[in-house]
Parts: sequence; C-alpha cells; structure tokens
Amino acid sequence: MTGAILTARKGEILDITLDHPGRGNAASDEMIVQLGDLLEAETQARLIVLRGAGDDFCIGRAAGAPPNPPPDAYQLRKLHDIVFRCYGAVRRNPAPVVSVVQGRAFGFGFALAAVADMTIASESATFQVPEFAHNIMPTMVMSSLIDRLSVKSLEYLVYTSKIIDANRAMTMGLVNEVVAPSEIEPTLEALCASILKASRPAVFAVKEFALGAQGMDVEKAIKYARSLHAMVNTSGELRANFRKP
Repeated sequence: MTGAILTARKGEILDITLDHPGRGNAASDEMIVQLGDLLEAETQARLIVLRGAGDDFCIGRAAGAPPNPPPDAYQLRKLHDIVFRCYGAVRRNPAPVVSVVQGRAFGFGFALAAVADMTIASESATFQVPEFAHNIMPTMVMSSLIDRLSVKSLEYLVYTSKIIDANRAMTMGLVNEVVAPSEIEPTLEALCASILKASRPAVFAVKEFALGAQGMDVEKAIKYARSLHAMVNTSGELRANFRKP
C-alpha cells in the first residue's frame, strides 16, 4: 500500500493519523478504503481524533493511473463510491470525530476536515475545493459540505476554487476554533476532556440528534429529542454518574 494510516488508542480516544507527509498526506485509494474500514469497524472509542502527519492535513486524493479502458458512467460511480463511503463513515460512527487541521486541507482533505463533527485549525491552515479549476466535477466534496455551509458559500468556494484561511473558514462555520500552532494540542486536550466528562450514552446521543434531526420538521425533531432524552436519562451509566449542578 502506498501511504499509511496510523492509529493509537489513548483511553477512550482513538487517534487516526494520515501518514504520508512527503506528499502532503494526499490520500491514495487504499488509504481511503482503510480509513472507511477503520471508522465503520470502530465501536469502542468515545471520541475519534483525525489528523495529518507533518506540515499538512491532507492536500487531496492522490492521483492514480487512469483506468484502461476508460470506465462507463456506472463503473466510474462504483470507483468513486469509496470516497462517499468514507464521508458517510465519519457521519455514521456514533462517536464524535474531531479533525485537527494544520497546513493545507484541499479537496478530499477539505471534505474530511469539514465533515467531522468538530474542527480545530491552526492559524496556518488553508482550505480549498480545487476540483472546478481542474475540470473535475466537485460533487463528491460538495456532498460532505452540503449541511456545513450555506448554499451561497458552497457555490462560491466551488466556482472560484479560492483558497481561504482558517479565520475565513471559521466565519463560514467550517471550523470551530483557530489557534496558534503551539496551542493545537492544549486546545484539543481541553475539548477531549470536556467531552469525556459526559457519559457515553449522552456523548453519542448529542451526535445522533445533531445529524438525525436535520431535515425534520420542528414537531418531528422535538419528538425525536424527547425520545432520546428519555432513553439516555434512564441509562445506567448516566444515573451512576449523575451530578447535581
């Protein structure tokens, strides 16, 4: 396999690192499949941290040899399903996923940073959807951003292929915190500590509701909230760790 994905467990935290810094952590198809496998199989972590080794988060999808003969539309869709599956695996894993972005997050890297539940970015981080500039249909990346950006911001980033800095990304809602490089790890540790104080059912229920209630009308979302509220508040773990305010 060209490139690698490294994993490390720190208690209930699973740390996943894209580990090909020599090429900006550009993700080969093998790496994308491996990442999807990891996220789909993971059931033990209460929190997942996704990062890149070296100076960049991920500069995109690594170019492979073009298929020969060229695939038809149906075959091409299947070839790209590994990417849609990977984005979906981030959303479907019950544990919140935190992306930690330094340097460039372009294309597939932009999508991974944005589709995560929370994103911490270094002041040096930059973001781009470059596909349109290379005559590549950008709907794969757009699918990861559709519920993260306003329509106007999404179209602007896609049509212009503009590189934006971390502060601009934060104003668009793609990043939660922008910090100096030296503050990345302390900021991440504080966020992880805050999440790990909560019971496992509560942590998972927040993500389930935040993603599941989108697209529901208000009344259905309220009923969904009531159901989750009752279920989580009667869980043994929550009651065992109940603390009065």
